[in-house]
Amino acid sequence: MPSPPLKTYIVEDSRVIRENLIATLEELVPAEVVGVAEDEATAVQWLTTPHHTAELVIVDIFLKGGSGLGVLRALQDQLPRRTLVVLSNYTTPDMRRKCLALGADRVFDKSYDIDALIAYCTRLLVATESGHS
Repeated sequence: MPSPPLKTYIVEDSRVIRENLIATLEELVPAEVVGVAEDEATAVQWLTTPHHTAELVIVDIFLKGGSGLGVLRALQDQLPRRTLVVLSNYTTPDMRRKCLALGADRVFDKSYDIDALIAYCTRLLVATESGHS
C-alpha cells in the first residue's frame, strides 16, 4: 500500500516558481500541496487555523506583502510543530542564521539546492511514515 503524500504548504510569491515547485514535489517526493500563499498575512492566517494541517511548510523570504521571516516568527511556538524550510535566492550567512533562529529546520537556495530540498523532503516523508507505524 503506498504511503500518504507529505502534506505541504508553500509560501512563494512567484507563480512560475510556485507551479514548478509544486510539480517537482508532487512528482518526486511525493508531496500533496494543501495550500499556497503569496504573502505573509495569508500564510499566517492559513497556518494558524487549527484544522489546517501541513507537515511541511516551504517559505520564501521575500513575498508580495510581509516576509518569510514574519511567517517563521508567527509559527515559532505553534503546536503541533511543523517542519519549516526556507527556499530563497537570498541565503546569505546572516539570513541563514536569522531563519534558523526563528525556527527554520533548513535553509535552501533556489539556485542550486533544489536537489537537496527534494532529498530532504523524501527523508522527511520516510521519517513521518516510520513515526506513524
